[in-house]
Amino acid sequence: MMSQRIGMAGDAMQRTGGPRPSAGSEAASHSIAVAYKSDPVRGAVWREVFRSELPQASFRMWPEIGAGEEVEYLIAWVPPPDLESTLPNLKVLFCIGAGIDQLDLDAIPPHVKIVRMLDADLTRGMVEYATFGVLALHRDVPHYVSDQQAGRWMYRPLQRAAERQVGIMGLGVLGHALAESLKSFGFPLRGWSASPKAVEGMETFSGPEQLGAFLSGCDILVCLLPLTDKTRGILGSATFEQLPMGARLLNVGRGGHLAEDDLIAALADGRIDCAILDVLQNEPPAADHPLLRHPRVIVTPHIASATLPQAAAQRVCRLIEAHRSGLPMEGLIDRRRGY
Repeated sequence: MMSQRIGMAGDAMQRTGGPRPSAGSEAASHSIAVAYKSDPVRGAVWREVFRSELPQASFRMWPEIGAGEEVEYLIAWVPPPDLESTLPNLKVLFCIGAGIDQLDLDAIPPHVKIVRMLDADLTRGMVEYATFGVLALHRDVPHYVSDQQAGRWMYRPLQRAAERQVGIMGLGVLGHALAESLKSFGFPLRGWSASPKAVEGMETFSGPEQLGAFLSGCDILVCLLPLTDKTRGILGSATFEQLPMGARLLNVGRGGHLAEDDLIAALADGRIDCAILDVLQNEPPAADHPLLRHPRVIVTPHIASATLPQAAAQRVCRLIEAHRSGLPMEGLIDRRRGY
């Protein structure tokens, strides 16, 4: 996720002009043209990986991409707004983040395949953070942080993990991996997804018709959903009212999942006891944002996980080889579902 923010920063620095021809005729000696439009510092790592692992590729750093009609592959957080005219022969857009909600799918020609980032480091980092978040909520850490800041020394009775049900919204790669991590602590697990999924050791629910039944048993609710039109604002009053009184919330999905005013109200009336949030609607938030200063909320600056540039570049090299061989590409999105 951190790579996504860096990508956005790189894009902002590079919006000062369209693609400019690069010096020399290096492209003529390569059979594959690849453009990279993101953070240039991380891009230097990508370039070195491509040189060693896909030497037949001409790796071009935005905006100096040479002849745009030669580019078949684009690596970016957000593509240029005039994508179809700038890169008329583009075949695949590789998103450098796990999520694609920042993309305007209608602005990307339908023949262009979109592949999101999936890699072991990204999953591992997210599982580390989400496991920490569940354990922190289980062991009252937001309350103890608040007590420390207020100079209070207060004991709270322990509750066994077996007595606190953890519900995971989103049962993709990350949801499965988190469930596996939490099993060893003895939490009863339940999961919810848009379509039916089977996860060993977990009671699963699916679709809007089963959402209420899922929520009614969640003492700790974890959001790992992709952000789509159907999931935007799903962490709001309608959801909170179906949770047990005093439930706890961990959002490591997207800021757009959370109706922030609804959470503040739910904290005030005790429906939500405490929360840990790695994402907010606007990042960075204003210094006086009420959730930043709430005594029962811990906010971290969108650091749950990060894509490491070397591993990501190696993965994209393998995906380009797969595409050119007519093989499936892992992470290829379904435009109809939006992820």
